[in-house]
Amino acid sequence: MNNELMNVASNPHVRHKDSTQRIMLYVIIALLPATCFGIWNFGLRALLLILITIASCVASEYIFNIITHKKQTVSDLSAVVTGLLLALNFPVSLPWWMPVVGGAFAIIVVKIIFGGLGQNFMNPALGARCFMLISFTGPMSAFTYDGVSSATPLALMREGETVDTFRMLIGTIPGTIGETSVIAIVVGAMVLILMGVIDLRIPGTYIVTFTIFIILFSGHGLDSNYIVGQLCGGGLMLGAFFMATDYVTSPITSKGKIVFGICLGITTGIFRMFGSMAEGVSYSIIFCNILVPLIENFTIPKGFGVVKEKKAKGGDAA
Repeated sequence: MNNELMNVASNPHVRHKDSTQRIMLYVIIALLPATCFGIWNFGLRALLLILITIASCVASEYIFNIITHKKQTVSDLSAVVTGLLLALNFPVSLPWWMPVVGGAFAIIVVKIIFGGLGQNFMNPALGARCFMLISFTGPMSAFTYDGVSSATPLALMREGETVDTFRMLIGTIPGTIGETSVIAIVVGAMVLILMGVIDLRIPGTYIVTFTIFIILFSGHGLDSNYIVGQLCGGGLMLGAFFMATDYVTSPITSKGKIVFGICLGITTGIFRMFGSMAEGVSYSIIFCNILVPLIENFTIPKGFGVVKEKKAKGGDAA
């Protein structure tokens, strides 16, 4: 008898044709429009930072597995996806050695120490970005466009100035490498949706909830220019479609995904409208990642035939 048939593995036991490697490949393909636009928009230095960040993530995972005598996992491409997402969240003016630090932190601290892929409680790329924002606030907040340092549209809107929403849709604005072009991000998101990698429950609920929040609490009401600027500015679209939908750190239940999206929209709105920062997407997603076990606990469907016990009225029968 084949001994492999007697192996007992942990759940889940449902099998699917899509492997981790194939799903990660889909994500990489979907990120190509935003990546290529970022390189075109910011120049070859953007490509250099992307390659350095990916190399740092892959090397960190490879070296750590050698040191700890673990099975090599770099072939599943998850480290490549982490490096690419992290690089797209960097400003192009960032010194080259900082992406090395960020990539190592994402893989070793956020991912591997918690058990590797499938065990991390927050998105590694976002965890590393927040670490970088806290550790290197100045360089991470310095944005240039066409060689000139300038404020992002969100920062300008916070000061009460108007912004060109058409340029924000295209992406010819200052910002991080991969967050500026909403069109490129949405094209990539459509690839993920058509491939069945993600659905619209989380990003759709996230965007709708955030829109309702800013209409109610921003003080601008139904000002279309302000609403579009808030939706197109910062990393909201990139976060909604590519990081909030992370399989490991988002709910698996249908109702849970909707609740998760609502929480994301509300917390992002709170950070932007009432916090000290113009952005807030990264912190919002990480905060809601922590809530995922609680969300799933209350939204997991009941098993077939399971009936909730009713308490007897008037106490126990004699």
